[in-house]
This record gives sequence, structure tokens and C-alpha cells, in this order.
Amino acid sequence: MVLGPGGSGVSVVAAAAALRGDVGLPAGVPVGADRGTVLMSLGSRSHLPERLGVLRLPGDPVPVTGHTDLLQLDPLAVVETAWGEFTAALTAVVGGKAPLPLVGTLTSVAPGELTVLPGAQEFLLLRQIREAATAGRWERVVVDLSGVGDPFELLRAPKVLSAALERLWPRHTRLAEAAEKPAVAQLSAAVEGIDRDCQDLIELFADPHGVAVHLVVDAGDRGRRALPDFVAVADLMGLPLRSVLVNAGIGDGADDALAQARALMREDPAVAVAPVPREAAVDRLARIRRIDVELPRPTGRPRGSQALTVAHVSGEGLDSVFELSWIQGLPDPDRLELGRSGDDLLVTVSGFRYPVRLPSVLRRCVVVSAQWRDGALVLRFRPDPAVWPVRPDTGGA
Repeated sequence: MVLGPGGSGVSVVAAAAALRGDVGLPAGVPVGADRGTVLMSLGSRSHLPERLGVLRLPGDPVPVTGHTDLLQLDPLAVVETAWGEFTAALTAVVGGKAPLPLVGTLTSVAPGELTVLPGAQEFLLLRQIREAATAGRWERVVVDLSGVGDPFELLRAPKVLSAALERLWPRHTRLAEAAEKPAVAQLSAAVEGIDRDCQDLIELFADPHGVAVHLVVDAGDRGRRALPDFVAVADLMGLPLRSVLVNAGIGDGADDALAQARALMREDPAVAVAPVPREAAVDRLARIRRIDVELPRPTGRPRGSQALTVAHVSGEGLDSVFELSWIQGLPDPDRLELGRSGDDLLVTVSGFRYPVRLPSVLRRCVVVSAQWRDGALVLRFRPDPAVWPVRPDTGGA
């Protein structure tokens, strides 16, 4: 996945990397129509088709070279198609009977109106990426995230939607109602399927074995200001950041930007820092192919909140103290906020809030302190006496 601040050249970098032929493919894998690369563009107004000299056919792979296809998605078309199918299924479930709470409201929303429902469009786009990644047709899927506004909002959508489903119709309630009312079973199964999709997408896009995230920033002052925030949010989400690419063709000060990126990465061997060579123009296929840029493959090493650790610091039983920590960028300490919602720790960094699922041992604990130490967010927990299991006193039986 290739992302970055708007105007940093994300689309061109993604296209140049996708066009590198068999670079990055395992030795011995033949390059061909079914074992090459697909470049996915999520912006309906993307200029990639024109720049690559191919037809604009949203939803259908278009060959660009012998080993690279372009698959452009139209977000509105994806949403309208999926929502039409879902509401048709809901209508079939309830039939002529009185609709269940919420069902009548959902079925009354026309596909063209769905953009007002938070998270729906992003969730459906992510499912399209997953389908391409699991189809078995391509060896590599290069995703250009420049056309989706805030890429982190897109990648957060499955967690947002899953939480919304749980609040609207809690899982234990819908399963109990499905067992008692056969008419509800199909609807419950449909909602359960959406929630499973959410969990699958959350795991997929944070999987360091199959996914690599590449951050593109320009070499100017704007890129240098945006870089710390983007790295901090990537840490918070546990995204498998694999490279930071400084686009020397946009803005002056590439050396300063590269030095800043290396300092932020703390010489992390899992994250490559490299410049994107300056090119006079990138308005057609031949010129894009001349850009020498490579996207390193996944390493299998988790980062950020996906690599959190828990340690038993001291005490026993209700006097125990546990410490939770992960490496976390924090460009503006005054904007760090912490909260709790059920089994999730709500963390806000640089104005971006994300729920981090607590390990099981800490779900029955309360936070007693938090600090940022040596580049890591460190929180201490104590057992909550109201829910912590206490071993019975066997001495006075």
C-alpha cells in the first residue's frame, strides 16, 4: 500500500513501482498475465489511466504491459452495487412481515444515498482490495491510496463499522434472538458475516507477512511537517511500514527530508529510507517507467501497536502491576489522549483516535499511569477488584 500527503506524488510512485516488472518476485516465478502485478487505484478522478495510456474501465483490470494490469475502482459504483445487493437480501428476509428494528430504516436508504453512512464506502473498498489480493491471479497487488482523502480513515473503517454493529445490535443479543426467532436467523447471519469481514480486514491490512506500507512525502517543508504525524499514526495503527520515500521531484531539501526520516525511524532495519529520483515530467508511460523506485517486500516483523508487549512488573493477585508498551512516535505530546471503551484502549495521537485491543490479562485491569519513555508509550495497570478472579483461601476450610 502506497500512501502519503496529497500532492506528494503517491500515484506516480505507485505506478513506477508496479511497472518494475518482476522486481521483488521470488526466483523462478514466471512473469505473465496471471503471475504479474496489479496496480489498484481507488480514486474515481485518478489520472493514472491517461498517464499509462489505457482505457478508463472502472472495475475491470486493464493490461498496461505484459506483466502489469491497472484496476481502477469507482467508490460510488462499488458502494451502490454492494448496498443494492444487501438491502435486497434484507427485504427478502423480512418479506411482508413487520420489519425488525433498524431493518426498515436500512432498506429505505437508496444506494445513491449511502455516502452519508460513515465507514460504509471505506469498508466496501477494502473488501475489493482483499478480493484482488486473494484472487490468486496476481503475485503483487500495489494499492495507490492517493485518491481516498485520508488513507488512515480508510484503513480504520473496519474497526469503526464493527464497533457500530456491536452498539446497534450486540452480538450476544442478535445470537439469542436468532435462536428464538427463525425469521431473524438470516438477518443475524448477514450481520455476523459483515462483522467477520471487518475482523478479517483488520487482520489482513496489519499482517506484516503479506502487507507492506510505503510512505511517500515530498522534499519540501510541507513533507517534512507531515512526516512525523504520518509515522506516528502508522505506529498507532500497527501498520507494517516498510519504507519512507522522499520525492526529490517535488520541493527542495531532499537531504534534510531524508535525514529527518532516518532519525524518525531510529535506524530501524525493517524500514528503508530512500529518495525518489527527480524526473522532469511524468505525463506518460515511458517516462514513469524511467523512475527508479522499488517497494521492499514485507518482512514479517510487526510494528507499533501490533508489536506491543506486556510484562508483569511486580506484586501478586490484586497487588499485581502490569506494564504495556509499544514503540510510538509522538510529534506533539500535548495532543496525546487516552481513554477506555470495554476491551479497547482508545489512543489519540496527532488528532487521530484509534482503538487498540487490550491483551486478555489487562481487560480486567485499570490504568494507573501512562508515560512516553525512550520513544515508547508505556502504561501501567492494576487488577480491578470488581472483576479480577481471586483464588479461594484454602487455609481455613
